Formats: sequence, C-alpha cells, structure tokens
Amino acid sequence: MAISIKVNGKSHSVPAEPDTPLLYVLRNDLGLNGPKFGCGLGQCGACTVLLNAEPTRSCVTPVGDVGNEEVTTLEGLGTIQKPHPLQKAFIDEQAAQCGYCANGMIMMAAELLKRQAQPSEQDVRAALANNLCRCGTHNRIVRAVLRAAQANGRT
Repeated sequence: MAISIKVNGKSHSVPAEPDTPLLYVLRNDLGLNGPKFGCGLGQCGACTVLLNAEPTRSCVTPVGDVGNEEVTTLEGLGTIQKPHPLQKAFIDEQAAQCGYCANGMIMMAAELLKRQAQPSEQDVRAALANNLCRCGTHNRIVRAVLRAAQANGRT
C-alpha cells in the first residue's frame, strides 16, 4: 500500500502499511536519519519530529495517522550551508557528546523558541525535561538553546 506524506516541504509516496511507525518511514524509506530509534516507546525523545509544528514522538505515531499534516525533521530545520540557529548553537556549545539525543533536544527546543522567543533557563529545562540524555551534557544543551534564543533576538 502506498501512503502519501509531506516531509520537510516535499510530498512523498511511500510503500507502507498505515500502522507502520512514522520513524521507520522517515529513516528507511526517505533516508532521513535525524530522528533516532531510542526506546521505541515514546519515552526518550530521540525520535522527535514536528508534526504541524508540534513535537511528536515518531516511534509511536503510525504513518497512517499523519494524513496531510506537515512533518519536519532535523534535516528540515536548516542546511549545512545555512544551519538553523539551534543547530549552530549546539555545535558552538559542543552540546552533543554521543549525539544520540541531539535530534530530540533540538526539535523540542525549536518548538519552544517558536512559542517563546526568549525563554528563561527554567523554561528551557522544563521544555526538555522529557527528553533523555545519558551522556550528561544537559548543561551544554541548555546553554545552546539559550544561545540560539539570543541569536534569534539579534536577527
């Protein structure tokens, strides 16, 4: 069965059953490796994408439920030539040790910065509280989000 899906501004038709996790379609069919398989239960956040600008755990979201909604992955935020302010801030702050959680952290932070341009440190910590990082780079991640917010204020 073919499913139509719009990802990062482009329409795709993928051979998938409606109950296939969105994460599998993104990684296996579309070659988008930003979202990661972590726990497979929607608890760690490594698979987070934006679905109509709302953070969504793609490992537990059936592709058939996406419909006409816009899916944005880490690859859709910026490019190597023109990274999103969060991507640049993560690099500048060296906010990723192993990098596995970075996708979810950045996608959650992107939604936060859209909703609240200049969040406090407490706002950032609250927004990222349900995303897990086992490397212990939480403080660098928070600094990166605050740096991106500061950069957004200058642009």
